[in-house]
Amino acid sequence: MTQMMRAVEIRKPGGPEVLATTERPVPKARAGEVVLKIAYAGVNRPDALQRAGLYDPPKGASDLPGLEASGVVHVIGAGVSDLAVGDTVCALLPGGGYAEYVATPAAHCLPVPEGMSLDQAACLPETFFTVWSTVFMRGGLQAGERFLVHGGSSGIGTTAIQLARTFGARVFTTAGSDEKCAACVALGAEQAINYRDADFVEVLRGEGGADVILDMVGGPYIPRNIKALADDGRLVQIAFLQGPKVEMNFVHLMVRRLTVTGATLRPQSDLAKARIADALREHIWPLLAAGTVAPVMDSQFALEDATKAHAHMESSAHIGKIVLKV
Repeated sequence: MTQMMRAVEIRKPGGPEVLATTERPVPKARAGEVVLKIAYAGVNRPDALQRAGLYDPPKGASDLPGLEASGVVHVIGAGVSDLAVGDTVCALLPGGGYAEYVATPAAHCLPVPEGMSLDQAACLPETFFTVWSTVFMRGGLQAGERFLVHGGSSGIGTTAIQLARTFGARVFTTAGSDEKCAACVALGAEQAINYRDADFVEVLRGEGGADVILDMVGGPYIPRNIKALADDGRLVQIAFLQGPKVEMNFVHLMVRRLTVTGATLRPQSDLAKARIADALREHIWPLLAAGTVAPVMDSQFALEDATKAHAHMESSAHIGKIVLKV
């Protein structure tokens, strides 16, 4: 008899109301995979894009939303030797996190840091994989450099602020309210710019320009980011909340030796994600265990209230991560 589980599916492309509770068969572990019994699942912007019909899952991935979770190893697939049934982990997922069980490559699982609760651990994978791979591996941020992250109160922003500060960078950020700006400063930002009241280009140019910028806004921010960069600066694009198309003068890139790059996490190969996991285990997990950096969690919702969780996320009223309690 097929074992069934509770899950949240996308009935059709649309707003938060298209999310619906359903029953699905419990997934099976293929070679190199484990099945997790989920305790908490993180809620992320890519989930909302998938719900809206703008971000299809990779081939072979679950059609259920959910790109990160924490829980307990339930089943071990063939060839998995470094995890055991009963291990408590958090994991980057190819999809399927809005459910009681999920299958994911074992190499994308990381131990829950010592002293950390499962709800906090569910906030780690998507943002820490993203920030480490883009800001440090791709953007090459170094100690003493000036770093600007847009959306400083988001899950990505709160993570980027802490990691950049911890590794010795001067951190600047943008946010949409004085409350959010204050939260960013408390996390370690040297200056948080309320984009409703001030121009981040002027602020950064006054400091000598940003050496690295992490942006998920896109659209009209792209040429402004170019202006805000220092000579030899690097712009790393990870999303386009205001659109992917813009007209830009590439002479500035040539004359000032700028680098424009970008990445998305989900379509990368299992091997690439495993290498990021290895780097996190070495460089970041000790910092989490020591409390030097920590996830910022905004709120929890029950799995059945995923619609409310998405509405809250899209209101932009949150500071940090939102999780679903399974």
